[in-house]
Amino acid sequence: MIKTLLIPGLDGSPAAHWQHWWAATDPTAKIVEQYSWSKPSPEAWLTEIAAATLIYPDSVLVGHSLGAIAIVRLLSSWPQIKIAGALLVAPAEPSKSARTASFGPIPKRPLHDKVIVAASRNDPWMDQKQARSLADSWKADFIDMGDAGHINIASGYGPWAQGKALREQHWPQKGTARPRVFLPVDRAPKAVEIR
Repeated sequence: MIKTLLIPGLDGSPAAHWQHWWAATDPTAKIVEQYSWSKPSPEAWLTEIAAATLIYPDSVLVGHSLGAIAIVRLLSSWPQIKIAGALLVAPAEPSKSARTASFGPIPKRPLHDKVIVAASRNDPWMDQKQARSLADSWKADFIDMGDAGHINIASGYGPWAQGKALREQHWPQKGTARPRVFLPVDRAPKAVEIR
């Protein structure tokens, strides 16, 4: 049974990317495929993500870069979508590229689901100050990833066990132990194992 839907960003997640690794190592995770990874259309991407949530209700959406922004657009437009929550990793500012501009402006209203934003201090796609501000607007928790770049292959993120551990810590699956995660989550009383 699928419990995690992975939403890649622009150009998808190639084989070495942590999302590809996650899908390959977790039988309860699936990448939501898009008609075009290189010429993204908000309408097409949101339709595919929404369809996946209908097939796999109560899943956790894990978006990277433009995939994180697509999740926010979906949850802002269709609050009736049934998900367990969303982990938004390295959200990207759509205005940074002509290929992604149609995904802007980024919605800034509160989201009705449990949402966590994980952002880097030196991400070329979105300044951390903007990511924190958006997390506040969405009523989301925030994780400071330090100097982690865009949290992709170029910044050294192939396999990313901490991402999987974050998913399990905040949205545990039945019958699994909650892993310890040593990343501080703003607005959370404790950033380690939750009992």
